[in-house]
Amino acid sequence: MAFSNDLLKDKTILITGAGKGIGKACALLADKCGATVIAVARTESDLIDLKNESSERLSYWMGDVQDESLYEKIRTLPSLHGLINNAGTNRVAPMQEQSDENIDDILNLNIRSAYKVAQAAIIPMLSSDAPSLVHMSSQMGFVGSPGRTLYCLSKHAIEGLTKAMAVELAPNNIRVNSVAPTFIKTPMTEPMLNEPAFAEMVMNNIPLQRLGSVEDVANACIFLLSELSMTTTGSCIKVDGGWTAQ
Repeated sequence: MAFSNDLLKDKTILITGAGKGIGKACALLADKCGATVIAVARTESDLIDLKNESSERLSYWMGDVQDESLYEKIRTLPSLHGLINNAGTNRVAPMQEQSDENIDDILNLNIRSAYKVAQAAIIPMLSSDAPSLVHMSSQMGFVGSPGRTLYCLSKHAIEGLTKAMAVELAPNNIRVNSVAPTFIKTPMTEPMLNEPAFAEMVMNNIPLQRLGSVEDVANACIFLLSELSMTTTGSCIKVDGGWTAQ
């Protein structure tokens, strides 16, 4: 099943981390649904590949979500109807082995840059009709897991940010939600999922007994950006196969 081709017609949607995986799937689906998409990523070759798979409505910005120049570019948009705040990373290790560099990398990319991108996006959203902001969270924003103290920390922070922004921005009619996937096969997770013991642990924790796809996550994001979810704010759609229901 698919959304209609005009679900996001006349809406400008910005997506960070759009070069690969979930971000790319979100950009392609938003484009298919009629949006004017601005895809943001650091690697131009990925963005060119994305552009070649999309319509003329999609444009791209090559940039780093940790750079002030990107925030300024977002703030100066004439309007912005939607944001998928997707850029992020992970550092897997026992807590006692996590380096200062890993701590800084996770806090700066997964939390600080997500906050700064969202903060910048509010400016053009204030002059837009029915804007919606989606933070990319994780099932690890609701549970714990060995070796993932930093990632769990960052995604629990994103869930708190989602709720606080939703309450604060409701008077401005800006909706804020999150999407929390389970392990999805992407370039970032594929090496982990290729390890038999890890793959077995993952499947043992998913009642539906299947991994999600990047398209599953994109569907949830596009729903939250669209007028199909006009009364939904401060919430999370868990695309986790039941992991956090146990």
